[in-house]
Amino acid sequence: MLRSHLYAPGTSERMLTRVFEAGADAVILDLEDAVPPEQKDRARALVAETLAGHSAWVRVNAVGTVACARDLEVVGGLAAGLRVPKVETPAQVAWVAERAPGIPIVCIIESARGLAAVEGIATAPQVCGLALGATDLAVDLGADDGQLPLLHARSRLVMAARLAGIDPPIDSVHRGLDDTAGLRDAAEHARGLGFFGKSAVHPRQVAVINAVFTPRPDDVERARALLAAFAAGGGAALRLPEGEFVDVAVAERARRLVALAERVA
Repeated sequence: MLRSHLYAPGTSERMLTRVFEAGADAVILDLEDAVPPEQKDRARALVAETLAGHSAWVRVNAVGTVACARDLEVVGGLAAGLRVPKVETPAQVAWVAERAPGIPIVCIIESARGLAAVEGIATAPQVCGLALGATDLAVDLGADDGQLPLLHARSRLVMAARLAGIDPPIDSVHRGLDDTAGLRDAAEHARGLGFFGKSAVHPRQVAVINAVFTPRPDDVERARALLAAFAAGGGAALRLPEGEFVDVAVAERARRLVALAERVA
């Protein structure tokens, strides 16, 4: 399970080196928004050189464009996985999969059309996850990109991922680079809705994201004790000494927390 996903622009030789030192669970080398059109070829060359010595994901350009086809030709087979922006149909995913066979794909949902088709996108070939592009989606909807306006969108991504049997979706970036409290609040909100992991645009955001998506040791210990008590009772509903009622659903939640802690570790 990957908690933090840190972007680095494909044009910056300095960032392409330092991004691997930030402690992020995943690094995403960006060929899309962070790269001006006239620098795309240079960025592809730098990213390909970086991937020769490091494992990283790559965010390619928009599906179906000449730029995306060239991205996949140059770095598609080198990347640990692909972040595909502005996905709106399963056919677009198939277009990418055909040009990068066997490479895991995370689809970024950034438009009303993408949100409307998200259930089909989540089950498309090679898709291992979904990610929210909150700012672009909000612009498309004519909405703010805060927690309440995009509540439905986030919940729908969670549902789509669950139905498809893939990992929980990844939350969008937090644009306030110095807003640690806001970052933590946004990450906790996403986690509470069923997301796991959050994208980042600066190394200083990584530690907060990792902390939010790491199960707390005391919570894990309590979950283990709850499971032990439930097993000792033969799987029957019971009341713990501190007063909590435990049934099958509560035990399953504790079991998932323990499993998550083990995956993160």
